[in-house]
Amino acid sequence: MSQSPLASSGPWDEVAERYDDAATEVMRPFSAHALALAELSPGAHVVDVAAGPGTLAIPAAARVARVSALDFSPLMIERLVRHAEAAGLDAIDARVGDGQALPYAEDSFDAGFSLFGLMFFPDRARGFAELHRVLRPGAIAVVSSWAPLADSSLMTLLSGAFQAGIPGYPAPQPNPENLENPEVFEAELRAAGFTEVSVRAHTESFAYDSAEQLWDRLTRGSAPLQLARSRFDEETWKAQEHTMIEYLAARYEPNRPLTTTAYLGTGRK
Repeated sequence: MSQSPLASSGPWDEVAERYDDAATEVMRPFSAHALALAELSPGAHVVDVAAGPGTLAIPAAARVARVSALDFSPLMIERLVRHAEAAGLDAIDARVGDGQALPYAEDSFDAGFSLFGLMFFPDRARGFAELHRVLRPGAIAVVSSWAPLADSSLMTLLSGAFQAGIPGYPAPQPNPENLENPEVFEAELRAAGFTEVSVRAHTESFAYDSAEQLWDRLTRGSAPLQLARSRFDEETWKAQEHTMIEYLAARYEPNRPLTTTAYLGTGRK
């Protein structure tokens, strides 16, 4: 499989602070749903792979005995540690590392998560296999991936704005070989050794006061947009950004709900 530019830490380091401030708003309800699916006991020790700034790890640490959180972006881990300290949570072990070579012993955890992270791994098979390796027998894994863009009115609108403002910005194409295909998702969980596998769609709705607010909330912490922006000088980018906001303003009615859908795959060791 080809490697996504988002499989390196650079773009995520670039947006770590802004991602934490803005993009996690969309991620948070999916994290809450993933935690509910896992049905964690208070004494559980869980691992969060590609943990970002702690969108799942922080709420998990408030309900279980221990959370081990790992991300390949040092700046994301810095944000996570700050959140844990601010919340007075000492049950989190956060470290920089590779989700394809987890620094944990086998049979260590009662549950494992990777929300919108493993989907970008250069070698997803290794990522799934490593997650399986470090779980205890009977433990549950919960992994999420975005559904096709056509299933998300929110992302469809935003993608249209990118294409309107950024010359050569590619129109998104369905990719039946990645985890947006639930059959592939299920097959990769099973290939790693998981049983009781299920892949379910989950949809959340979001609304914004204006096109400008929508733009700010959804792009301030966008690693893909950061990659696109790096190709242009500041003056050119400002003109393009103006075009994109105008595109949204012409198509978005304030406070109209927009949806986005993810697949959540679960399996047991």
